[in-house]
Amino acid sequence: MEKRIFSWLGKEFVELGGEARPAATATEEAQELFQRFDQELRGHELSLANTVRSRLWGRDRESRDQGSNQRVKVLSGKARSASSSYISPIRFDSNAKVAIDLLAMRPSRSDAEKVLKEYDPPIVPLRYLTYDSVVVLSGVTTVLATLDEQLDNILPRIEDSLRNAGSSWDRVVKISFFLHRSQKLETLKELFSARVAAKIPAMEYSFVDGYSSAGKLCEVEVTATL
Repeated sequence: MEKRIFSWLGKEFVELGGEARPAATATEEAQELFQRFDQELRGHELSLANTVRSRLWGRDRESRDQGSNQRVKVLSGKARSASSSYISPIRFDSNAKVAIDLLAMRPSRSDAEKVLKEYDPPIVPLRYLTYDSVVVLSGVTTVLATLDEQLDNILPRIEDSLRNAGSSWDRVVKISFFLHRSQKLETLKELFSARVAAKIPAMEYSFVDGYSSAGKLCEVEVTATL
């Protein structure tokens, strides 16, 4: 397991990441890995309830699906948070079926509450959360014929969620793009810059082999402030 503790946006964050210990099923692997994460967070006087984002990696679609289903059970109630999931065999160095990245936040105020906003009607991913002036959106994606068409669907939905939370593109502090390996990074950058004029201070890009369903070409995760 990797652990990183850092200050950002006036808060303290604990970032955990790692591959599960190989087990018979991806469900068992995800359950065991979340247990280790919770134990690690408690050593910092935090818990899974402080989670603001989790990113699940599956070796294949079956592993992604099983791991994602287990995550829904574990990160429920006060632990519910922004989420995303990807298929990427190259992500693994061991024989594990599941890997997870988790970001927890220590609020600057003891009375700060994590406010959850669901989609209407609710779906598995949370729409976004606000926590001590930080806004964290789940990964946004869609199934359409081309990357151009998908971004025309994804970016307005992100903008609407930001507006609903009381934020905007100008207050976005980080965007993470997860692009299908069949697509070109230069094309993604050109399409995004043609649609969003705001200057985003941090933009990162990763390539993946799959998402929650076939046909998706990009998923976008956004963090902003109020």
